Amino acid sequence: MSRHGTSPGFDTDVLVVGAGPTGLALGTALAREGRRVVVVDKEERTRDTSRAVVVHARTLEVLDWLGVAARLVDLGIRVRRFTVRDRDRVLMPIMFDRVPSAYPYALMVPQHVTEAVLTDRLAASGVEVLRPWELASVTQDDDGVLARCTAGRTIRASFVVGCDGMHSTVREEAGIALEGGKYAEEFVLADIKVSGGVPRSQAVLYLSPAGLLFVAPLPAGLHRVVGSASDAPGAIDRDFVQHLLDARGPRRDRARVERVDRSSRFHIHHRLAARYHQGRLVVAGDAAHVHSPAGGQGMNVGIVDAAALAAVLDAILDGAPLGLLDEYEAARRPVARQVIALTDRLTRLAVVDPRLRTTRNALIGAAAHVPIIPRRLARRLSGVVYRDTLATETTPVGGPVR
Repeated sequence: MSRHGTSPGFDTDVLVVGAGPTGLALGTALAREGRRVVVVDKEERTRDTSRAVVVHARTLEVLDWLGVAARLVDLGIRVRRFTVRDRDRVLMPIMFDRVPSAYPYALMVPQHVTEAVLTDRLAASGVEVLRPWELASVTQDDDGVLARCTAGRTIRASFVVGCDGMHSTVREEAGIALEGGKYAEEFVLADIKVSGGVPRSQAVLYLSPAGLLFVAPLPAGLHRVVGSASDAPGAIDRDFVQHLLDARGPRRDRARVERVDRSSRFHIHHRLAARYHQGRLVVAGDAAHVHSPAGGQGMNVGIVDAAALAAVLDAILDGAPLGLLDEYEAARRPVARQVIALTDRLTRLAVVDPRLRTTRNALIGAAAHVPIIPRRLARRLSGVVYRDTLATETTPVGGPVR
């Protein structure tokens, strides 16, 4: 039983649909406040495929409040320097060690590790993820929501939160549009074992005349590689990744690909939900906003969404008006809009017409000599610029989670 209790006739206070980082963080935050929460996911088990790998400073502050930051930091690699380069030439250094936070770095750690840490924390609160439970439909009234899942399962909840990605069933059931589009370029992603050339101490965005290539260190001696590649083969093999590094990466010290552990190809979307809730149906994370992986923002924004939403739902369940959800939307939707705008600019800059790449690189190099530009970019990417000064009862270290 929660410290607040649950309304008669309800199975739970909050049903969370989707057990990615956003859903797990929301479930953990609600359980921390003594709320009854059910988390369901349609997958039989968590995936260990290559997805997000960057956890930024503001997100680590929130994860510290949830009691998992220290463990996650132990499992990742702290990157204090991010550089934009044209092959061997540094165009702009971006220093995270100057970010005003207890976590002055970007933590490189695979998403499935972040999910495992959050899952363990959730389980320690007495909440297990129900798998495979797929949401089929919902019906809401003034008091709550009846959720119908596969195999005839039903759950009655005060609120249902969709943390179920870009193709969110919760968002579709709520009739909320996801507005935007996608970029024409195709991208490839690979986690590789590589020797020489690329550093273990920093992440690098190579903006060479041949195209973009992002390379960052991962635990277990691996590196994450992401590049634009409209001519990629069906299977992203070692030879193809070697070709990308030879054409776009370091020249003086050639990076040699030893093996490819995981790979995928993808298109990038830029979309924003028209609303963040409809009555007692709420969306967060990728169900609410989808954008370019430039700067590693997606998972981070979703986790902070979760902490902000948990505080709002806790207050409503304690008797605050339902309209408080409008404040969640007013606080978090503009952040997502700003992140989409930033990542859109970074993406378009990275995939600029080949005839303009020399000029682009010269402009980036010139901008680096204006100290405030890389400093502001580091603070924005780290997420600390989105802190709010309005105090709430549920307040992670470094300010509330707006």
